[in-house]
Amino acid sequence: MTSNPGEITQLLRLWRSGNQAAESKLFELLVPDLRKMARGYFRRERDGHTLQPTALVNEAFLRLATAKDLDWQDRAHFFAVSARIMRRYLVDYARAKPIANVPLDLLEEKAGGQFQVELALAVDALLDELGKESPRRRTVVELKFFLGLTDQEAAEALNLTLHTFQREWSRARRWLFERLESKEGKAEGNSANG
Repeated sequence: MTSNPGEITQLLRLWRSGNQAAESKLFELLVPDLRKMARGYFRRERDGHTLQPTALVNEAFLRLATAKDLDWQDRAHFFAVSARIMRRYLVDYARAKPIANVPLDLLEEKAGGQFQVELALAVDALLDELGKESPRRRTVVELKFFLGLTDQEAAEALNLTLHTFQREWSRARRWLFERLESKEGKAEGNSANG
């Protein structure tokens, strides 16, 4: 991510107070970072996907503009909210228009090296639960799993060291595996009994 964290934090506070110049400057500074986030997700998409990174950024902008009254803490908070908005849009898009398998290394063991819409929806459903335990880990999953950022890109977006990000990612991933396996076990038990 390329923008100055202190400047972004100051602009977010001015934007919240209604400063139009701050809004323009803020989005001028953040557009490249948001596009990079969106491209990160689409690097892992199949060719010919009907949704484009620009559409994802535009949708995020529209939703962020209505959230300007949010109590913005800092640059990391802005990117966490942006990631959540993009994730929601992508999940809604997947539900409305299922997409083909997308290679993604996150859950290779669970998905045979393929990202499946069902898996994305299952992970999405678990994120609220994870967010109650650890908002930071929820954001880590959003940036890594849904947006496909590299560890370094995601660490910078959250103002974390690479090591701290990787530790949080490992813990979040383990948490997801445990919940997904538990749900699979319950589903298999129910189908055996039914």
